Amino acid sequence: MRTKLNILLITLAVVLSSCGGGEKVKIDTNKIETLIESKDLAGLKEAKKAITTDYSELRTKLERINLALEKLDTITKAFDVTAISVKDTLFKHYVEFQGNVKTKQNVVILSEYNGTLSRIFVKEGQRVSKGQTLAKIDDGGLNQQVAQLQAQADLAQTTFDRQKKLWEQKIGSEIQYLQAETNAKSAINALNQTKAQLAKTSVRAPFSGTIDNIITDQGSIVAAGSQLFRIVNLNSMYVQAEVPEKYLKSVKKGTLAKVNLPMLGETIESEIRQVSNFINPNNRSFTVEVAVPNKNGMIKPNLTSKISVNDYNNEKAFLIPLSIISENGNGQEYVYVAIEKDGKTIAKKAIIETDKSLGDYIEVTKGLVKGDKIVIEGARSIKDGQLINIK
Repeated sequence: MRTKLNILLITLAVVLSSCGGGEKVKIDTNKIETLIESKDLAGLKEAKKAITTDYSELRTKLERINLALEKLDTITKAFDVTAISVKDTLFKHYVEFQGNVKTKQNVVILSEYNGTLSRIFVKEGQRVSKGQTLAKIDDGGLNQQVAQLQAQADLAQTTFDRQKKLWEQKIGSEIQYLQAETNAKSAINALNQTKAQLAKTSVRAPFSGTIDNIITDQGSIVAAGSQLFRIVNLNSMYVQAEVPEKYLKSVKKGTLAKVNLPMLGETIESEIRQVSNFINPNNRSFTVEVAVPNKNGMIKPNLTSKISVNDYNNEKAFLIPLSIISENGNGQEYVYVAIEKDGKTIAKKAIIETDKSLGDYIEVTKGLVKGDKIVIEGARSIKDGQLINIK
């Protein structure tokens, strides 16, 4: 390749030499071959001198031609880039917090009476209804006491009713009437108290749910406060999260939120249903709750979760890729905007201000206007004022 180029340059030099006039030696390629074959030393030296002189002049001329071409031929100098037009778009910004899945209906049922756990009517995993009897504690004779007190209360009420009729007929003394009324009330109160104690011997479900664990076995002696069952209702699940106080104005009841459950591969759209009125002084945060439906029962208490809360919206935001933003020595962010000038396209540096980001994009609050063409591909390789060619 280099040999062919040298021959071409020598040929051109000889031609230019022959056309240049003056005292330059006129040499063509055939004559050079003849000089080489005849081994004419003097002739070869003369030919070399002539060609070397013309070759030097030729290189100077070629350099001048190249400089002129660079100025005139903008296509070959322009740097290829891609660009997009700035458009306003709806921007919803989310902040993410670590959450904890909970349910308000996850309780341990305690004994309210001392005695023997004589009967258990349910099994683990069994669905129960609110008020359903789960177990029975031996009442120790309370049932018979209730029967006796019932008879006494009935007699006291009958005595009072008769005494009341006599008193209305002005028969008997007032003290007899008041004493009969007091006896009746006392008997009824004693009966009700004993009935309330007897009711505590029947362990009932406080709400509809599933028996998750039977803690105490049948036949065990229990005291008031002993743990008997764990009952859980997974139909009313929610995610609780701690939110820093700086978001107090933007995170409110009804704010849109997304719940991500990594272990289940699910993301649920919901909203904040409750915001606490207390700021935790230890971590300067407040608590929020987000309800989550649990149709298939796969969401369990304490499941790993994250919530993304929509803290900012802008219907006419300018979003640009983070990757095209550069920073100057003063800490200012800038991008390159493609502008038309004298029929050419050049890159113009635009100082910008940014705010919130979302993934690989960020919102520009100052420095750009709708319709600006910002350089995307090639933004890191160009300079201010450089000619560019938008592909």
